[in-house]
Amino acid sequence: MTETASPRAPTLTHRLEYAVTRLMVGALRLVGWRTASWVGGRIARLAYWPLGIRRGVTTRQIAAAFPERSPAEVDDIAARSYESFGRTTFETAILPGTSREEIIARIERVEGWDLLEKALAGGQGLIIVTGHLGNWEFGGSYLAARGIALDAVARGMANPIFEDYVNHTRHQIGMEVIHDRDAVRRTPRSLRANRAVAFVSDHDALGLASTFVPFFGRPAKTPRGPAVFALRFGAPVLFMVVVRQPGGRYALFIEPVEIASTGDREADVDAIVLRFTQMLEAKIREYPDQYFWQHRRWRRQPPDTPPHLREP
Repeated sequence: MTETASPRAPTLTHRLEYAVTRLMVGALRLVGWRTASWVGGRIARLAYWPLGIRRGVTTRQIAAAFPERSPAEVDDIAARSYESFGRTTFETAILPGTSREEIIARIERVEGWDLLEKALAGGQGLIIVTGHLGNWEFGGSYLAARGIALDAVARGMANPIFEDYVNHTRHQIGMEVIHDRDAVRRTPRSLRANRAVAFVSDHDALGLASTFVPFFGRPAKTPRGPAVFALRFGAPVLFMVVVRQPGGRYALFIEPVEIASTGDREADVDAIVLRFTQMLEAKIREYPDQYFWQHRRWRRQPPDTPPHLREP
């Protein structure tokens, strides 16, 4: 089930970007995981201030999601959100080459692991949904390190050389990648083989079948693939997030997503998408500074969305 190499021809810019990235990763490995994480956080804070990269998008969305927060509180959450994303980026960059034992040791607390084992014992495969909260990339690596047969549905990267490198290292850990363009074809195969298939399901994309569900009270376009596959193949669905703890290590939370079949397939799909979106929102409310607010989550909405619920 190994993913084939990207067919796109790399450009000179791609090769230079890859070379610089590999040099940076090599240097970060020398200083260790905790220091690399700290450096990533410090650098990312510069993107918030003084550079101001997507600062307006970030603060507007946080203020819309948490109208009870003061401007100072919104600024604080935004700055820490940049720091969290920087730490996640650098932690992920040095993940290749990390031993399974080291990966497992970076989780200090796991809640719901028995749910995952029970789901796979049913033999129908497993669908995992998560969001851009905490370190979502590490979550997949942790499952693979613990011996879970896992396929991750992911969008293609702009740089094909770096994409091949990342996918190769994922494969070394034990995780396979399904490009979103191939999900319809490959996900059924994975479920029949009793593998877990993971979806990051809080960012919309053109061309993906989606539905609109409330996210912090505003309609947000959300992929419906996980719900469709669950109903079609009888696979259980679990919601999972990995969030950073005060000491720098992570906590892994796994919760079941209720699946109900009423005979109205469209309504059932929408209900499942709503459930896991609500579960993600609940976790974001606990860890608002670890969400990727820099993405325009409400960019695409139904045309009849009331003005007060449109993209902030």
